[in-house]
Parts: sequence; C-alpha cells; structure tokens
Amino acid sequence: MSKSNSLPILITMGEPAGIGPEIAVAAYKALNMQVGDHPLILVGDQSVFESAGLEYGAMINTRVHASRVAGKPNIANNAAVIDAIELAVNQTLQGSAAAVVTAPINKAVLMEGGFRYPGHTEFLEVLTKAPRAVMMLASDTLRVVPQTIHMPIAQVPSTLTTAAIVETGEIILAALKRDFGIAKPRLAVAGLNPHAGEDGELGKEDGAIVAPAVAALKARGHDVRGPLSADTLFHAEARARYDAALCMYHDQALIPIKTLSFWDGVNVTLGLPIVRTSPDHGTAFDIAGTGKADSRSMIAAIRMAAAMADARG
Repeated sequence: MSKSNSLPILITMGEPAGIGPEIAVAAYKALNMQVGDHPLILVGDQSVFESAGLEYGAMINTRVHASRVAGKPNIANNAAVIDAIELAVNQTLQGSAAAVVTAPINKAVLMEGGFRYPGHTEFLEVLTKAPRAVMMLASDTLRVVPQTIHMPIAQVPSTLTTAAIVETGEIILAALKRDFGIAKPRLAVAGLNPHAGEDGELGKEDGAIVAPAVAALKARGHDVRGPLSADTLFHAEARARYDAALCMYHDQALIPIKTLSFWDGVNVTLGLPIVRTSPDHGTAFDIAGTGKADSRSMIAAIRMAAAMADARG
C-alpha cells in the first residue's frame, strides 16, 4: 500500500447554520471515522461540529471562531467557513491529505460578506491555481458535466464555443482515466437543441458549434460521439454506451442525474491538482437542526473521494 492510499480525507464543515455540519458528523460516524485505509478528519470549528452531534473524533480547528444556530445564517461565520476550505485545500496540496470533501456552503450568505466567487468550484480553481475547473455530477449510474452552469437559459447559445467544448471534453476524458481508472473512456456529447438541431431545422448551434468540437476531439484520438439528442441519451441502454455525458446547460445535465441518483449523487471537481468531492445538494436551512437531514450523498462523496485518491495513487 502506498503512502497516498493511507492519507486522511478532510471533510469541511460548510455553512454552520445549514445541514452541512450535521451530515458531516453523521457520515463520519456511519463510516466509523475511516473509509478504506483513509482516516477521516473534520475541518472546522469544534463547537459547530459538537452542536451537530459530534462527541469525539479527529479534527482540524479553523483559525477563526464560528457559532451555529441551525437555520439562521450569520455572515460573522463567513471567515471560518472560508478558512475551513483553505485549510483543507492547503493540507491536500502539501501532500498531508488524500482528498477534500466539502459540506455545502451558501453562496448568498458568503457574497453578502464580500466573497467574490460564484461557488466552491471557482474558489477551488483559484486556491489550487488550476487552469480551469469543471463540475461533474457523478454516481454509480451516471456521470454528467454541464458545459454552462448557473446562467439564464437565454444566454447559453451565445456562451457556447467550439474551443470551450473541446477544452471541457479533454478535461473530462483525462479525469475518467486518472480519477476513475477507465483506460479507454467514452464521452457522449449532447446537442443544445431538440433532436440535436434536426440538421439545422431546429437551431444552427449544433452543426456550427457542437459538431466541430466533437470532430476535433475525435481527431485527437478520443472516443467521442455527438451531438446527440438529449431526450434519448439517458435511458439504460444509452448509458451503457458511454462513461460520461457532456451536456450543454445546467438542467440538461442535472435533471437526469437527480432523477436517477437523487440520494447518492456526488459533485466532483475535475481539472484540479487535488481530489475534491461534495454532496450534490445545498444547505437546506429549512430542515437544519430538525434531524431530517439525509447523509447518504455525503457518505457517497467521501467514498468517491477515497476511490479517486486511490486511483491517482
């Protein structure tokens, strides 16, 4: 067993007022503080984890204090939320940890306090100095990547470029090899328009933008198909023909995976020098502190982080 296969996995607390600390503690306990040969370490304010049910365990305390009132976010906690992410990322970059698993943050609360990133993905890109980070949603059933993420649907067509799709495709294919152990990965690329544009009758973007990107990826020796009609891309027989699907916009990617894998979907950040995963849901202020939070997605995120770290070796 290599040293990297026994390094700890770090789990950040996320937004203290949300369900993040609860599901972090619940997963920590459910996995008996270890997954495979990786010990689990919580990163955050000790009092926040204790208020979420932690009695004992390995922990890295944030350098600034936070407090937890379930369901009632406080921008005074923002510094500790950010510090937990920075601590976990720095430890992993330095080779002291195998992976980072982040509990959900609340972008609106952070931005109210001056945080200038749209979310975890963009912040991690900066912290790790990665050229470009890509969001994948993954489960044992399906892996999807949205080419465009949080933007109005009306802006998507003008945002898509052939070069950007090629770049995203390369990042996905490299990650499927390095992080998921797939020697010859297969990528399906969805069209933007119904029926992938129907030869231009239902939109010109698929022929003018998406198809050239697919051709460029094929020319580089990759197994890539598309543009494919999204309405027939996600049934069982179709999913058997690819290892990941690159979709053109947010809902095109997230609706199928949340339908098929609502409780065990994992957010994976591709393109980073470190492994990072997170649950595929938000802070859920409405159920924080009620005991209703479900930790299955967090458990899946921890297990996937361990598997990806082991694949990297």
